[in-house]
Amino acid sequence: MSRRGLGAVASVLDQAASSATNILVLVLAARLSSAAGFAEFSMVYVTFSVLLGLNMAYVGQSLVLEKGERLGAVCRSAAAFTGAASAAAGAVLAVVGLALPGSTGQAFLALGLVLPLVLLQDGLRYCFSALRTPERALAADALRLGCVVAALVAQPEGASAGRLVLVWGVSALPALALGLFLLRPYVRGVRADLRPYLRRGHLGQRFVVEFAVGNGSSQLAVLGLGVFATPLAVGALRGATTLFGPLNVLFNSANAFAPPVLGRLRGKRATVRATALLGMVLAALGAGWGAVLYALPDGVGRSLLGDTWSAASALLPATGAQYAIMGLGTCALLTLRVLAPKATLSLQVVYSLLAVGLLLGGYAMWGVAGAAWGLAGGSAAKATAGWLRVARLRTPAPALAPAA
Repeated sequence: MSRRGLGAVASVLDQAASSATNILVLVLAARLSSAAGFAEFSMVYVTFSVLLGLNMAYVGQSLVLEKGERLGAVCRSAAAFTGAASAAAGAVLAVVGLALPGSTGQAFLALGLVLPLVLLQDGLRYCFSALRTPERALAADALRLGCVVAALVAQPEGASAGRLVLVWGVSALPALALGLFLLRPYVRGVRADLRPYLRRGHLGQRFVVEFAVGNGSSQLAVLGLGVFATPLAVGALRGATTLFGPLNVLFNSANAFAPPVLGRLRGKRATVRATALLGMVLAALGAGWGAVLYALPDGVGRSLLGDTWSAASALLPATGAQYAIMGLGTCALLTLRVLAPKATLSLQVVYSLLAVGLLLGGYAMWGVAGAAWGLAGGSAAKATAGWLRVARLRTPAPALAPAA
């Protein structure tokens, strides 16, 4: 296999390791916690997921587009900015945790303390991607996976959300140390420059907008359910989506590797044909995975999610429908990213906000099940609008634009 092929395999395996870490963290936390404890843990983990996505958009996605001889300096600057920004965000979270009462406040305080460790460790993946050494990212993320699983398995049943968050965060230290060691040869002798990240017009600002409306808005809406309604709603929704983690790996891999391949196809028709076929495959996998989960015996389900299973299992039809539709929607956005890159932002803004409205409206009318079906409805609207926009395209773009 060529070096390029090995690099692609390492990138896929690294994405799988990172996704598996997130999945297993939630599964183990659910098994160790009561339903109320997992709800608190989920609120904190949703907060972390939003901050992780913002860092990925602002720093990571702009970093992987860098080229030239200055990659070492750029990577050092990206790591330094991630460390500084995550420390500032962690301090804010610690203050929030001290202000909140009880175990919820302790959990947010713990997140504030460990946030610089987990964000910097994850951010090194994008440095290795820019340097075209994904095997180094894979080594660090595989170590991260092993350490976090071992650390959480060692915790007693009924452990508090704050303790689980603290253990999860501290377990990133070995992987962070390995990642910094593997990065050192590329950044030795160069200085970090944080000024590009503070300037108006930095490329990451556009990516943040797309993330905020495309992913962050729904995450914050789920988190809002715990603030304005009940934390148990967050735990149930988070538990249901956790079971669909393998599909997130597929969707993320499609977003990462499909655009360059599609850019080599000749003409709009070939591109649309390929993405439509991929969309149908992903939709079928989503529906099939949902059916498998729905057919699981209660004993197996409880071994996966503990006390949260009873609430999460009731949401599986809606979440399964959402992921089946997301397969189609993902491929519609991929098509537009190749043929008309400027068309994706408006779709993300309008239909992600619609999904948030449907989620909150569904909860207000029909409870947690209504919220889950609201998310599915939002995904359906976005997928439909995306393919209608594809159908209206008359001419393909002459070249592949950077992925947003």
